[in-house]
Amino acid sequence: MTDPHPNSPLELPADDRTASPFTGYTRAHWEATADGLLKAAWRWATPGGALLDLPGRPSASGVRSDGLEGYARTFLAAAFRVAGADGKDPHGWLDRYADGLAAGTRTPGRDDAESWPQILDHTVFGQPMVESASVAIGLRVTRPWLWDRLDPAVQDRAEEWLRGALRHTPAPNNWYLFPYSVAGFLDSVGRGDAETARARERAQDLMESWYRGQGWYADGDSRAFDHYNGWALHLYPVLDAHLSGDAELAAHYGARLREHLEGFGLLFGGDGAPTHFGRSLTYRFAAGAAVGLGALTGDTPLTPGASRRVISGSLRYFLDRGATGTDGLLSLGWHGPHEATLQPYSAPASPYWASKAFVSLLAPADHPLWTATEEPAPSEGPDRVLALPAPGLLVQSTRADGIVRLHNHGSDHVRPHEGESAVEDDPLYSRQAYSTVTGPTARANTADNHLAVVVAGTRSGRRAIRPLGAGGGEGWGWGWAASWHRPVFTGGAPMVPGLRVESVTVVRGRYELRVHRVLGAPHGARVEQTGWATGPESSVTSALHGLHGWESRDEVRAPQGTAYTRWALLPRLSADAEGTVLLVALASLSAEPGADALDAVVSGVNVDGDAVEVCWAEDSATTRIVLGGATVAVAHG
Repeated sequence: MTDPHPNSPLELPADDRTASPFTGYTRAHWEATADGLLKAAWRWATPGGALLDLPGRPSASGVRSDGLEGYARTFLAAAFRVAGADGKDPHGWLDRYADGLAAGTRTPGRDDAESWPQILDHTVFGQPMVESASVAIGLRVTRPWLWDRLDPAVQDRAEEWLRGALRHTPAPNNWYLFPYSVAGFLDSVGRGDAETARARERAQDLMESWYRGQGWYADGDSRAFDHYNGWALHLYPVLDAHLSGDAELAAHYGARLREHLEGFGLLFGGDGAPTHFGRSLTYRFAAGAAVGLGALTGDTPLTPGASRRVISGSLRYFLDRGATGTDGLLSLGWHGPHEATLQPYSAPASPYWASKAFVSLLAPADHPLWTATEEPAPSEGPDRVLALPAPGLLVQSTRADGIVRLHNHGSDHVRPHEGESAVEDDPLYSRQAYSTVTGPTARANTADNHLAVVVAGTRSGRRAIRPLGAGGGEGWGWGWAASWHRPVFTGGAPMVPGLRVESVTVVRGRYELRVHRVLGAPHGARVEQTGWATGPESSVTSALHGLHGWESRDEVRAPQGTAYTRWALLPRLSADAEGTVLLVALASLSAEPGADALDAVVSGVNVDGDAVEVCWAEDSATTRIVLGGATVAVAHG
């Protein structure tokens, strides 16, 4: 018996609400999903199976690289699926991938129907280096049933192709973990040497320099913190250590994964959605890969039942909302197709990095991840506030509506070699806040959750974010995070000399106190604060109320909508500004009744120089914020 999903053509078992009272999903649903995704993708394979040329717009790397991407990323799903079943392969997936490996590596770089592109530097159509990691991991976990049965000549050709990842330059970020994974595979099959050792040592050294604490890595020598922490920066080293049996590496990287999941486990809403934040969101339920991996290796603070609730909730969230389309293929987008979610490197098969979530299938059927009864996800418990000073993030979840909000005071996408320029504004990093039920507005529309300084009719952007601290959080019932940035502009002077914005977010319950100090505003400038972007048929309400310094309020349309709605509306506050101004507002995103009534939430506001004191009407508690340029002091009681 199958249980039809209204927006998915996949054939899945009936829900099991006894074992899985929250999602209905069991291990059988995961296996069936993997099989369904593979079946749909293989309809587009070349005759020898080396390339899966899925329909859609090509990426910047070209269609041949895109075809390799189709092979490699689906191979990852097939490999986890078969290895987790101890080699049982009822659909014969591994035979297909063995044939494809033989065909793709026969004459790499040749312009024919099957040959894979060579692996070159990241600056020269480097995408094949990314895919080499998936090929290597797939071969590693299925070794007894695929690699060991290959003709020795095919093994040699595959090794030579994979070594391209060791001999060329990765992009200066998580890409160094791709040759790391290739080297780990070659070592595991007795083909390691000085070249593989160098690749592993280089990646391990970089991982140490990128580690910022609290289980968070920067994605390179910058301040990019996003889902790549889970599906790349933790996944590759922890999985490698698990597969190799290296106890020292397993303890080292596993401890960091455990700490990461302390906070990251909270970033999934009550409906199963991951927080819509950062790039490559079309990988969708790959966001749960680190949760499943932690359950597999034991490096997690979550119970097995809570872990399954998170990963199955995320999987079902997307399947129920049309992520596969009527043809069974994962589309480029979020729920369904959504252009603004994509990056230039997004190819038709890019969404199949979602295959990383199937790492959970490496836990056998008798593992507690699958046998324990589902338990509530962290966001389904009491209201929580979690401050993460290392990445500069503040997490806020409310049990009544299951919404998780992420306030960003530390993550941007400005690489060390780049100057600050609004031309490269990235809505997926630059906004003050993100959530599990809203997405950012597109570049051409008014920015949501943004403090803009308007000079000569041009609104400023937020690029490099300098954290000023975060605190409160667990056990406090409230929390805060702060940062500062230099407003940047397009269509004129890129920056106004001396212009600076200091920002503080304080949260309690469903409320967000937003405080900004603007310094150096030129004559004739204005300031604008926007709130959350929601659709006309949305079940959530976005509210924004000025408390100090703001002069007017209106609503702005965002016709391009967001990943959640075709058309959006957002509240906006405005005021004139010159020199130094201090601004205080209250915001809310909620599905609770009466959530738009913010005028009576605060009973008093007192501003004295650089200090703000806010009294909350419900319990007469007081929040005091003192802005000191390079420091921020926040107290609540």
